[in-house]
Amino acid sequence: MERRHFIAACAASLLATPALAQRRVVRLPRAFMPQEVDVQPELPAGRVYVMTEQRFMYWTLGGGRARRYGIAVGAAGRNLKGEARVGRKAEWPSWIPTRNMIRMEPHIYSKYASGLPGGHEMNPMGARALYLYRGDRDTMYRIHGTPQPWTLGRAQGSGCVRTHNDWIVDLYERVPVGTRVWVV
Repeated sequence: MERRHFIAACAASLLATPALAQRRVVRLPRAFMPQEVDVQPELPAGRVYVMTEQRFMYWTLGGGRARRYGIAVGAAGRNLKGEARVGRKAEWPSWIPTRNMIRMEPHIYSKYASGLPGGHEMNPMGARALYLYRGDRDTMYRIHGTPQPWTLGRAQGSGCVRTHNDWIVDLYERVPVGTRVWVV
């Protein structure tokens, strides 16, 4: 593709997505950027801990170290709590709002009742998703990317744990199916 066609395509996509055009530059607090941090030395490697109040998620490395990511969580009373496991993973996942989401906020979710394909600009799942299960049952909660990185640090939405699309790609590569997850 020629440079001028690429630039024209980028400009057209920004005009077609006003929410994105208004938020071209997102400056997140430095603390939210992925970084290696100290954690309790007894935490075993290879687990995910989601701290909803602090808005951080940790991938434990062992030896008292973890990779920390800034996150957004669901509104009060809508977050998963306790233990789960990664039951499956998906790249550019499709999305269908749950019946409960539609019931609680029909003005937001009813227009998407038939779902959105992966990669669609309005799909809230972003680039990757880790599906949280208890036993063989899908909890309907996810750890996923977001096309709205300016929401990181907030407690709003239906309860999934959301992080920057680039960061979920990083975490996705590290976390195998079967990984234990604690949401505190």
